[in-house]
Amino acid sequence: MSASSEEIKVLSARRMAWMRFSANPVAIMGALMVASVILAAIFAPVIAPFPDHAGAVIDFRNKHAAPDATYLLGADKVGRDILSRVIFGFRVSLLLVAGVLIVAVPIGGGLGLLAGYFSGKIEAVITGFTNVMLAIPPLVMALAVGNVLTPSLTNAMIAIALLWWTWHARLVYRVSKSVAAEDFVEAARLAGASHWHILTREILPNCIAVISVKTTLDAAFIILFGATLSFLGLGVQPPTPDLGTMVADGRQFLPERWWGVLAPGLAIFYATLGFNLLGDGLRDMFDVEV
Repeated sequence: MSASSEEIKVLSARRMAWMRFSANPVAIMGALMVASVILAAIFAPVIAPFPDHAGAVIDFRNKHAAPDATYLLGADKVGRDILSRVIFGFRVSLLLVAGVLIVAVPIGGGLGLLAGYFSGKIEAVITGFTNVMLAIPPLVMALAVGNVLTPSLTNAMIAIALLWWTWHARLVYRVSKSVAAEDFVEAARLAGASHWHILTREILPNCIAVISVKTTLDAAFIILFGATLSFLGLGVQPPTPDLGTMVADGRQFLPERWWGVLAPGLAIFYATLGFNLLGDGLRDMFDVEV
């Protein structure tokens, strides 16, 4: 097959994948929701009505102010605008997602590739260690780490990433094990290609689709997991705006001051739903199982 024919085949496959994605209204909705969260996080100082309320601002004159024209989502227990803090809370949540996945995806993906390509002791050691780590409940590990380390955004990343790589390792191992048995991999091996070439040029490209879908779906779980840690006091600490912390603070004043819980709770729901819908759309687009 000529080079131009191969390029046409690749372009055709990409076009078909995009057509499947664009024809899925749920996937488009998820993409728009995720884009809105990302844009809100990036431009938080511009979008937020009171950007200084993301810090240690106190205004007891507006303590627990109900939603009105000034504070669209109301004010918290010290008079800070909840809408502004929710917008900045998106930034904290996305930083948490980025920090965890930057660690978990390369480590888990790399170990999964090695285990899937090599057999014998390397495969046994990696899969055995991964299975042992998978047996530990993530929340228990996160709580243990959170109690040992000082609660902060960085330590929340560490607590979550300590176990999150295992899911990527298991997924990539399953895919790479299947790809390693294909004829084109054997042909590359017989042609004298190095292990590095086979891993990075032959096997890894066939894992990108499942890694992309898994990473997108993981973002939703990490946002929810991080909010849980902050709700328990083991995540981001005040005065930094965090959605989980805001829910924890607002629940003390339920049901009279319901807006203190409703706004950050809906923000968590919105972000996690967006990433889940986008992940489902990518899964249909690539036609893979995760």
